[in-house]
Amino acid sequence: MNNKEVLDEGALLELKADELVMLLRKGVVDAGRVKAVQEKLRNAFDEASLPQKIEAFKELDTEQDRLEMLNGFEFLLSRHQLDSEITRKYITRERVKKSIIVIIGVIMITLGMAMIIMPAPPYFEMFTVFYFNDNDGVTIMDIISLLIVFTGVYLFLSSVIKKQSA
Repeated sequence: MNNKEVLDEGALLELKADELVMLLRKGVVDAGRVKAVQEKLRNAFDEASLPQKIEAFKELDTEQDRLEMLNGFEFLLSRHQLDSEITRKYITRERVKKSIIVIIGVIMITLGMAMIIMPAPPYFEMFTVFYFNDNDGVTIMDIISLLIVFTGVYLFLSSVIKKQSA
């Protein structure tokens, strides 16, 4: 995002906040609806600040002695209020992301294998790269299918195997 987009979003946020304040001053809505809107806004602010809170703790995960790590951890906990609910939301979100990538990887592997096994129409098999005999060989469609399979395997393995950061 460039600075102009950030300024436009900030101006839009200010405009919407002013509209909300005007509606509340008119007294058109009842107290129950005001509480629901207030809870919705509180949840939105918590979710927007969640990645920043977690990132601060990831920076602490470096090689240092235990006393420095404990002091840094104490400092971060005093600055960023984390509780079980916030961490549970973050972990759930990360697991959902990994699960979706695993599912996409399995679908790509299955699709690629099906493309290799099932006979392709003749207009796909007209470009043969390597001939085994006069009637059979490796076609462009087989190479595309293998690329799809390898991409699926990469997605699957990269989401299942935890990366070790140096």
